Amino acid sequence: MPRRPTLEFWFEFASTYSYLAAMRIEALADAAGVALRWRPFLLGPVFAAQGWTSSPFNLYPAKGRNMWRDLTREAARLGLPPVVRPGSFPQNSLAATRVAVLGAEEPWIGAYVRAVYTAEFARGESIAEPAAISNLLNGLGHDGPALIRAATQEPVKNRLRSIGEEAKSRGLFGAPSFLTEDGELFWGNDRMEQALAWATGERPAGLR
Repeated sequence: MPRRPTLEFWFEFASTYSYLAAMRIEALADAAGVALRWRPFLLGPVFAAQGWTSSPFNLYPAKGRNMWRDLTREAARLGLPPVVRPGSFPQNSLAATRVAVLGAEEPWIGAYVRAVYTAEFARGESIAEPAAISNLLNGLGHDGPALIRAATQEPVKNRLRSIGEEAKSRGLFGAPSFLTEDGELFWGNDRMEQALAWATGERPAGLR
């Protein structure tokens, strides 16, 4: 079989628009014949490098209000459950992200990512506590406590830190982001289909 092109999907569990992308990207990538590489990372250090102390949706209240309304509209349009806003935003996603780093190459990564996002934005639950992530893993048929322990080991912590440095070095500034094999960067849930098309070699007329 011919080799499939690869698309990197950079996502942050605290990101609302990453939620919309994560819930559908695996199926769309498969349909497009694109191999998907899951790239979990933390936006906090990226925002800090830009001088932000929180999400821009908190720093600019009008923007935040519009985002939640837009998220509600988009979830309905995409056939996702109604959005339930969690009590805290953005949530501390460290525990969830460490597990995703641990399992990024495992066959269960897609189901795990969707389970975390569903708990956070379709049920409004907290994902900040390791126990909450452990319970989600249990629900997927895994040994939650064992995976949480493994995700807190130094190799995973170091890997997450290096991923953050990689994100900055490659020019990422938000999530979701998509990187093609030729280095083309697409940002935002509304650019996902364009990223998949670019990954397969499709280009707008007159553009290389």
